[in-house]
Amino acid sequence: NGNLGYRISRYELDLTYRVSSNRLRGTATITATSYQRLTRFTLDLAGSLRVERVSVNHKQARHSHRSGKLSITPAQPIPPGGAVTVVIRYGGNPRPLRSPWGTVGWEELENGALCANQPNGAPSWFPCDDHPEAKAPFQISITTDSPYFALANGVLISKKRAATQTTWVYEQVEPMATYLASIQIGQYEHRRLATAPVPVYALSPRRLNRQFGESFANQVPMMECFTELFGPYTFPQYTAVVVDDDLEIPLEAQTFSTFGANHCDGTLTSERLIAHELAHQWFGNSVTVARWRDIWLNEGFACYAEWLWSQRSGGRSAEEWARHYYAKLAADPVKVPLADPGPKEMFDDWVYKRGAVTLHALRLRLGDGSFFALL
Repeated sequence: NGNLGYRISRYELDLTYRVSSNRLRGTATITATSYQRLTRFTLDLAGSLRVERVSVNHKQARHSHRSGKLSITPAQPIPPGGAVTVVIRYGGNPRPLRSPWGTVGWEELENGALCANQPNGAPSWFPCDDHPEAKAPFQISITTDSPYFALANGVLISKKRAATQTTWVYEQVEPMATYLASIQIGQYEHRRLATAPVPVYALSPRRLNRQFGESFANQVPMMECFTELFGPYTFPQYTAVVVDDDLEIPLEAQTFSTFGANHCDGTLTSERLIAHELAHQWFGNSVTVARWRDIWLNEGFACYAEWLWSQRSGGRSAEEWARHYYAKLAADPVKVPLADPGPKEMFDDWVYKRGAVTLHALRLRLGDGSFFALL
């Protein structure tokens, strides 16, 4: 995934989704600048979505779509440094993409939908330059059936109801990697948990309200803790989303994280995961890897944040967790460089734990003052 010849400066996605039929229609307006002469260029887009029309700088453009690539030939070549506005009309039944890490991307739920793109699932629902280094601001408009709540990245700037449908428009000003773009649709209740130091919200089915209050009781203190340790939170707000289905793992998106109903069972069993996903707002989302080989920077920091929160909340200290996992790693060593685990192993648990142990070793070398100043 990823494409050459241009850099995208903004995405505007205008989407309509029918929950009952899992039918998506979209218009993507992509603003970019070329860095070489372009007689043809490509975007990433899944084959399950059919492209209806493409224009480049207001002129219809020829296109072909195969093997996950949308190839576009503008009516006139784009010179180096040229401004490019691409408008793509498309639609279909979005479905997750098969990958070495399981299925990724747009996922139909029992009563709604979610997007879990990491690392290469974004093309399952919109055309994009799907590379972690290619960050850009987004505006996402999603029209869906009115009983449903629709959440996307950033801040809600408008909400309009017309007949049986509601249109939600979100603006994500801070540049975002495509794998972090996400939409959540379900019959959820939206509640505010805090206004300071950061507005924090909850989004969950009504049936899980009590369990949410217990499982996510420390969500706001976590935000206060990480703001103290890592520096100011870099986005306007944060939302913890719990869907009505069970999920194997939770997943971060920019400005929110998504958990399964199984992570909201009325206990603190999943608290380390809640800390892990929140930490990604700093490490992974605000600061993003340029290459997937450096995934330990995302996951090592998020895992280390679990240990820091454990210590802050009266559990094992970060030192105790580091020594515990150091001993386990030493007993069953993996002879693969942490800084290049390869695609098959990039999400293996040893990447997370070795990454966190590495950070603790750096902390011991620098001392707390210098280490936390560095963060």
